[in-house]
Amino acid sequence: MRTLYLGTSDFAAAVLRRLAQSEHRPALVVTRPDRPRGRGRKLAAPPVAEAARELGLQVFQPESVNTPDARRRIAAAGPEIGVVCAFGALIKEPLLSDYELLNVHPSLLPRWRGAAPVERAIMAGDEQTGVSIMQLTAGLDSGPVCLQEAVPIRPEDDYATLAARLQTLGGELLVQALDQRPPCAEQPEEGVTYAEKIGPEDRLLDPERPAVELERRVRALHRHIGARLALPGGEFLGVRRAAVRGEGGPPPGTLADVDGHLLLGTADGALELFEVQPPGGRVMTAAEYVRGHPV
Repeated sequence: MRTLYLGTSDFAAAVLRRLAQSEHRPALVVTRPDRPRGRGRKLAAPPVAEAARELGLQVFQPESVNTPDARRRIAAAGPEIGVVCAFGALIKEPLLSDYELLNVHPSLLPRWRGAAPVERAIMAGDEQTGVSIMQLTAGLDSGPVCLQEAVPIRPEDDYATLAARLQTLGGELLVQALDQRPPCAEQPEEGVTYAEKIGPEDRLLDPERPAVELERRVRALHRHIGARLALPGGEFLGVRRAAVRGEGGPPPGTLADVDGHLLLGTADGALELFEVQPPGGRVMTAAEYVRGHPV
Protein backbone atom coordinates (compact mmCIF):
# COMPACT_ATOMS: atom_id res chain seq x y z
CA MET A 1 0.00 0.00 0.00
CA ARG A 2 1.36 3.42 -0.98
CA THR A 3 1.64 5.47 2.21
CA LEU A 4 2.23 9.03 3.36
CA TYR A 5 4.13 9.44 6.63
CA LEU A 6 3.94 12.48 8.91
CA GLY A 7 6.21 12.55 11.96
CA THR A 8 8.99 14.49 13.66
CA SER A 9 10.48 13.00 16.85
CA ASP A 10 12.96 10.21 17.63
CA PHE A 11 9.98 8.02 18.47
CA ALA A 12 8.45 8.74 15.06
CA ALA A 13 11.79 8.07 13.34
CA ALA A 14 11.93 4.58 14.86
CA VAL A 15 8.39 3.81 13.68
CA LEU A 16 9.29 5.12 10.21
CA ARG A 17 12.24 2.73 9.96
CA ARG A 18 9.95 -0.22 10.64
CA LEU A 19 7.37 1.02 8.14
CA ALA A 20 10.04 1.42 5.45
CA GLN A 21 10.98 -2.26 5.86
CA SER A 22 7.42 -3.35 5.08
CA GLU A 23 5.35 -3.49 1.90
CA HIS A 24 4.00 -0.06 2.86
CA ARG A 25 7.18 1.95 2.29
CA PRO A 26 6.20 5.66 2.28
CA ALA A 27 5.98 7.48 -1.03
CA LEU A 28 6.56 10.75 0.86
CA VAL A 29 7.69 11.68 4.37
CA VAL A 30 6.40 14.98 5.74
CA THR A 31 8.10 16.49 8.78
CA ARG A 32 8.76 19.85 10.41
CA PRO A 33 11.31 22.41 9.13
CA ASP A 34 14.89 22.39 10.44
CA ARG A 35 15.18 24.20 13.78
CA PRO A 36 18.02 25.36 16.07
CA ARG A 37 18.92 22.62 18.55
CA GLY A 38 21.39 22.01 21.36
CA ARG A 39 23.50 24.42 23.35
CA GLY A 40 25.04 25.90 20.23
CA ARG A 41 21.57 26.44 18.72
CA LYS A 42 22.79 25.19 15.37
CA LEU A 43 20.21 24.51 12.67
CA ALA A 44 19.41 20.79 12.63
CA ALA A 45 16.95 18.54 10.83
CA PRO A 46 14.23 16.70 12.78
CA PRO A 47 15.01 13.03 13.55
CA VAL A 48 12.40 11.89 11.01
CA ALA A 49 14.03 13.94 8.23
CA GLU A 50 17.42 12.39 9.01
CA ALA A 51 15.97 8.86 9.09
CA ALA A 52 14.03 9.37 5.85
CA ARG A 53 17.11 10.56 3.98
CA GLU A 54 19.11 7.58 5.25
CA LEU A 55 16.33 5.33 3.95
CA GLY A 56 16.27 7.05 0.56
CA LEU A 57 12.75 8.42 1.01
CA GLN A 58 11.41 11.69 -0.33
CA VAL A 59 11.27 14.36 2.39
CA PHE A 60 9.00 17.41 2.50
CA GLN A 61 9.38 20.03 5.27
CA PRO A 62 6.69 22.70 4.91
CA GLU A 63 6.11 25.45 7.48
CA SER A 64 2.50 24.27 7.51
CA VAL A 65 1.13 21.03 6.15
CA ASN A 66 -2.30 22.61 5.72
CA THR A 67 -1.52 25.12 2.95
CA PRO A 68 -2.72 24.58 -0.63
CA ASP A 69 0.90 24.19 -1.80
CA ALA A 70 1.57 21.51 0.80
CA ARG A 71 -1.61 19.64 -0.13
CA ARG A 72 -0.63 19.70 -3.80
CA ARG A 73 2.81 18.28 -3.01
CA ILE A 74 1.24 15.51 -0.94
CA ALA A 75 -1.32 14.71 -3.66
CA ALA A 76 1.46 14.47 -6.25
CA ALA A 77 2.97 11.58 -4.29
CA GLY A 78 -0.27 9.63 -4.76
CA PRO A 79 -0.66 8.10 -1.27
CA GLU A 80 -3.48 5.67 -0.60
CA ILE A 81 -3.36 6.16 3.17
CA GLY A 82 -1.53 8.41 5.62
CA VAL A 83 0.25 7.59 8.89
CA VAL A 84 0.82 10.15 11.65
CA CYS A 85 3.22 9.64 14.56
CA ALA A 86 4.39 12.42 16.90
CA PHE A 87 4.11 15.02 14.15
CA GLY A 88 3.87 17.93 16.57
CA ALA A 89 1.62 20.17 14.48
CA LEU A 90 -2.11 20.36 13.95
CA ILE A 91 -3.52 18.70 10.83
CA LYS A 92 -6.63 20.57 9.76
CA GLU A 93 -9.39 20.30 7.20
CA PRO A 94 -9.45 19.75 4.29
CA LEU A 95 -6.24 17.69 4.58
CA LEU A 96 -7.79 15.78 7.45
CA SER A 97 -10.46 14.47 5.09
CA ASP A 98 -8.29 14.15 1.97
CA TYR A 99 -6.93 10.78 3.12
CA GLU A 100 -7.59 8.14 5.70
CA LEU A 101 -5.04 8.89 8.42
CA LEU A 102 -3.88 6.38 11.04
CA ASN A 103 -2.20 7.68 14.18
CA VAL A 104 0.38 5.77 16.25
CA HIS A 105 -0.16 6.88 19.86
CA PRO A 106 1.93 5.53 22.80
CA SER A 107 -0.78 4.98 25.40
CA LEU A 108 -3.78 2.79 26.09
CA LEU A 109 -6.42 5.20 24.82
CA PRO A 110 -8.55 6.79 26.14
CA ARG A 111 -5.98 7.12 28.94
CA TRP A 112 -3.30 9.74 28.28
CA ARG A 113 -4.52 11.52 25.19
CA GLY A 114 -2.19 14.37 24.28
CA ALA A 115 1.43 15.40 23.95
CA ALA A 116 3.34 13.55 26.70
CA PRO A 117 1.72 10.15 27.30
CA VAL A 118 4.94 8.26 28.12
CA GLU A 119 6.10 10.78 30.71
CA ARG A 120 2.67 11.14 32.31
CA ALA A 121 2.19 7.39 32.64
CA ILE A 122 5.45 7.06 34.59
CA MET A 123 4.72 10.14 36.71
CA ALA A 124 1.30 8.77 37.64
CA GLY A 125 2.73 5.44 38.76
CA ASP A 126 0.75 3.47 36.15
CA GLU A 127 1.49 -0.25 36.14
CA GLN A 128 1.09 -0.48 32.38
CA THR A 129 0.80 1.55 29.22
CA GLY A 130 0.91 0.57 25.56
CA VAL A 131 0.34 1.63 21.97
CA SER A 132 -2.91 2.42 20.18
CA ILE A 133 -3.39 2.60 16.41
CA MET A 134 -6.32 4.94 15.82
CA GLN A 135 -8.00 6.90 13.08
CA LEU A 136 -7.00 10.54 13.21
CA THR A 137 -9.93 12.92 13.69
CA ALA A 138 -10.33 16.59 14.56
CA GLY A 139 -10.47 15.76 18.28
CA LEU A 140 -7.38 15.31 20.46
CA ASP A 141 -6.49 11.61 20.12
CA SER A 142 -10.19 10.80 20.34
CA GLY A 143 -10.66 8.83 17.11
CA PRO A 144 -11.71 5.18 16.79
CA VAL A 145 -9.06 2.63 17.83
CA CYS A 146 -8.11 -0.15 15.40
CA LEU A 147 -5.40 -1.98 17.36
CA GLN A 148 -4.09 -1.73 20.90
CA GLU A 149 -1.54 -3.65 22.94
CA ALA A 150 -0.36 -3.16 26.51
CA VAL A 151 3.15 -3.32 27.97
CA PRO A 152 4.09 -3.27 31.67
CA ILE A 153 5.89 -0.29 33.16
CA ARG A 154 8.79 -1.77 35.10
CA PRO A 155 9.89 -0.25 38.44
CA GLU A 156 13.24 0.70 36.91
CA ASP A 157 11.84 2.13 33.67
CA ASP A 158 12.70 5.68 32.70
CA TYR A 159 11.49 7.61 29.67
CA ALA A 160 14.22 6.22 27.42
CA THR A 161 13.75 2.54 28.25
CA LEU A 162 9.96 2.66 28.10
CA ALA A 163 9.86 4.75 24.91
CA ALA A 164 12.24 2.28 23.23
CA ARG A 165 9.86 -0.62 23.87
CA LEU A 166 6.83 1.41 22.84
CA GLN A 167 8.33 2.59 19.56
CA THR A 168 9.23 -1.00 18.63
CA LEU A 169 5.69 -2.09 19.44
CA GLY A 170 4.28 0.92 17.59
CA GLY A 171 6.08 -0.01 14.40
CA GLU A 172 4.89 -3.60 14.57
CA LEU A 173 1.27 -2.67 15.30
CA LEU A 174 1.28 -0.11 12.50
CA VAL A 175 2.44 -2.65 9.92
CA GLN A 176 -0.11 -5.14 11.26
CA ALA A 177 -2.87 -2.54 10.93
CA LEU A 178 -1.89 -1.79 7.33
CA ASP A 179 -1.61 -5.49 6.47
CA GLN A 180 -4.85 -6.62 8.05
CA ARG A 181 -6.98 -3.43 8.13
CA PRO A 182 -8.86 -4.42 11.32
CA PRO A 183 -12.14 -2.62 12.11
CA CYS A 184 -11.94 0.39 14.41
CA ALA A 185 -14.12 0.94 17.48
CA GLU A 186 -15.04 4.21 19.16
CA GLN A 187 -13.21 4.96 22.39
CA PRO A 188 -15.18 4.60 25.64
CA GLU A 189 -16.25 7.77 27.43
CA GLU A 190 -14.94 6.49 30.76
CA GLY A 191 -11.25 6.62 31.63
CA VAL A 192 -10.28 9.66 29.58
CA THR A 193 -7.17 11.47 30.85
CA TYR A 194 -4.96 14.07 29.20
CA ALA A 195 -1.17 14.07 28.97
CA GLU A 196 -0.35 17.76 28.92
CA LYS A 197 2.92 18.90 27.35
CA ILE A 198 5.82 18.91 29.81
CA GLY A 199 6.44 22.45 31.03
CA PRO A 200 9.07 24.01 33.33
CA GLU A 201 6.90 23.39 36.40
CA ASP A 202 6.74 19.67 35.59
CA ARG A 203 10.52 19.40 35.71
CA LEU A 204 10.79 20.86 39.20
CA LEU A 205 11.26 18.52 42.17
CA ASP A 206 9.12 19.90 44.98
CA PRO A 207 10.56 18.61 48.28
CA GLU A 208 7.20 19.17 49.94
CA ARG A 209 5.91 16.20 47.91
CA PRO A 210 6.44 12.50 48.76
CA ALA A 211 9.76 10.93 47.80
CA VAL A 212 8.12 8.26 45.61
CA GLU A 213 6.43 10.96 43.54
CA LEU A 214 9.75 12.76 43.01
CA GLU A 215 11.50 9.52 42.07
CA ARG A 216 8.88 8.84 39.39
CA ARG A 217 9.31 12.37 38.05
CA VAL A 218 13.07 11.84 37.71
CA ARG A 219 12.54 8.59 35.78
CA ALA A 220 9.83 10.10 33.58
CA LEU A 221 12.19 12.82 32.36
CA HIS A 222 15.49 10.93 32.29
CA ARG A 223 17.50 10.87 29.06
CA HIS A 224 14.95 13.40 27.89
CA ILE A 225 14.64 16.96 29.25
CA GLY A 226 15.51 16.00 32.83
CA ALA A 227 14.14 16.86 36.27
CA ARG A 228 15.73 19.57 38.36
CA LEU A 229 15.95 20.89 41.90
CA ALA A 230 15.87 24.60 42.79
CA LEU A 231 19.07 25.80 44.52
CA PRO A 232 19.60 28.97 46.54
CA GLY A 233 20.30 31.93 44.27
CA GLY A 234 17.83 30.94 41.57
CA GLU A 235 19.93 28.20 39.94
CA PHE A 236 18.90 24.59 39.35
CA LEU A 237 20.57 21.24 39.95
CA GLY A 238 19.70 18.71 37.26
CA VAL A 239 18.75 15.31 38.69
CA ARG A 240 19.26 12.35 36.36
CA ARG A 241 18.96 9.31 38.64
CA ALA A 242 17.47 8.96 42.11
CA ALA A 243 15.82 6.44 44.45
CA VAL A 244 13.55 6.53 47.48
CA ARG A 245 15.68 6.16 50.60
CA GLY A 246 12.81 5.83 53.08
CA GLU A 247 12.00 7.51 56.34
CA GLY A 248 14.48 9.74 58.11
CA GLY A 249 17.01 11.96 56.43
CA PRO A 250 17.28 15.75 56.38
CA PRO A 251 14.32 18.14 56.69
CA PRO A 252 12.21 18.73 53.56
CA GLY A 253 14.06 20.86 51.02
CA THR A 254 17.49 20.22 52.53
CA LEU A 255 20.34 18.64 50.56
CA ALA A 256 22.76 16.78 52.80
CA ASP A 257 25.77 14.48 52.56
CA VAL A 258 24.88 11.64 54.94
CA ASP A 259 27.61 9.02 55.24
CA GLY A 260 28.61 9.53 51.62
CA HIS A 261 25.03 9.60 50.30
CA LEU A 262 23.52 12.73 48.76
CA LEU A 263 20.06 12.98 50.27
CA LEU A 264 17.19 15.37 49.62
CA GLY A 265 14.69 15.75 52.43
CA THR A 266 11.09 15.32 51.24
CA ALA A 267 7.60 15.33 52.76
CA ASP A 268 7.88 11.71 53.95
CA GLY A 269 11.55 10.82 54.08
CA ALA A 270 14.57 11.10 51.83
CA LEU A 271 15.28 10.88 48.12
CA GLU A 272 18.81 9.74 47.35
CA LEU A 273 20.38 11.44 44.33
CA PHE A 274 22.80 9.25 42.36
CA GLU A 275 23.52 11.31 39.26
CA VAL A 276 23.22 15.09 38.97
CA GLN A 277 24.20 17.99 36.74
CA PRO A 278 25.24 21.28 38.38
CA PRO A 279 24.39 24.59 36.68
CA GLY A 280 26.53 24.97 33.55
CA GLY A 281 28.37 21.73 34.27
CA ARG A 282 28.48 18.13 33.11
CA VAL A 283 26.52 15.17 34.40
CA MET A 284 28.34 13.60 37.37
CA THR A 285 27.87 11.13 40.18
CA ALA A 286 26.65 12.32 43.55
CA ALA A 287 30.08 11.60 45.04
CA GLU A 288 31.75 13.84 42.45
CA TYR A 289 29.21 16.57 43.12
CA VAL A 290 29.73 16.47 46.89
CA ARG A 291 33.51 16.75 46.51
CA GLY A 292 33.20 19.97 44.53
CA HIS A 293 30.03 21.45 45.98
CA PRO A 294 29.69 21.54 49.78
CA VAL A 295 26.13 20.73 50.90
